[in-house]
Amino acid sequence: MIRIAAVGDIHLGPDDQGLLRPAFETLPECADLLLLAGDLTRHGTPGEARVVAREIQDLGVPVVAVLGNHDHHDDRPDEVTAILRESGAHVLEGQGTVVTSGGARIGVAGTKGFGGGFVGRCAGEFGEPVMKEFVRYSRRCADGLRTSLEQLGEEGCDARIALTHFSPVPDTLAGEPLEIYPFLGSYLLAEAIDTAGADLAVHGHAHAGTEHGMTSGGVRVRNVAQPVIGRAFHVYHLPVHDHATTGAAAAHAAR
Repeated sequence: MIRIAAVGDIHLGPDDQGLLRPAFETLPECADLLLLAGDLTRHGTPGEARVVAREIQDLGVPVVAVLGNHDHHDDRPDEVTAILRESGAHVLEGQGTVVTSGGARIGVAGTKGFGGGFVGRCAGEFGEPVMKEFVRYSRRCADGLRTSLEQLGEEGCDARIALTHFSPVPDTLAGEPLEIYPFLGSYLLAEAIDTAGADLAVHGHAHAGTEHGMTSGGVRVRNVAQPVIGRAFHVYHLPVHDHATTGAAAAHAAR
């Protein structure tokens, strides 16, 4: 089994140094890697990013992250990304990475993602330029996720994971006001996951949402926003499956 530790929306600030470190230091005992599903900082400042970097440095397991909307707020996402990468984290945006743990090759494709809503009640690429750009940006994020997952599929990974901040499905938003669903995720992310294939999809962003969901193609989705899982991280288990096994079928073994 591959053990996936994941958490999002930790929102660390200058006064939070050391808050998660004791829990994170137990990761080598219970997990093969740590996924961070965005909103790692409060306002996306370099100072806050350095707090996060010290929490995740030298943990003994690979760390893979995407940024969230909070990490963009100070308009310095490149600086935040650089600081996290200096700590050893793989920070993804429309990219994939393969980490090896216990002999298993684990592929992670990541994007922040964006909003737009879900099938039947979603924004369309029509009208004012700002609306068209809103939808096009969401589509670009989803296209990057799909391409990355496809590339990982060609690399013979033992498991593939889609890591986003925004949600790919409405299931994991249950508990949030319906009026804000379009700002919490996009069906385009789920389309990308189902088209390319994955064994698990992990996201954050929806603090009042629900942990468990599934794409229409049968890929398990987990909302790991810290207010939802109520702990420093949660561990999910994936089988090391035959490379011919479809991601959707293998995902049913995820807990």
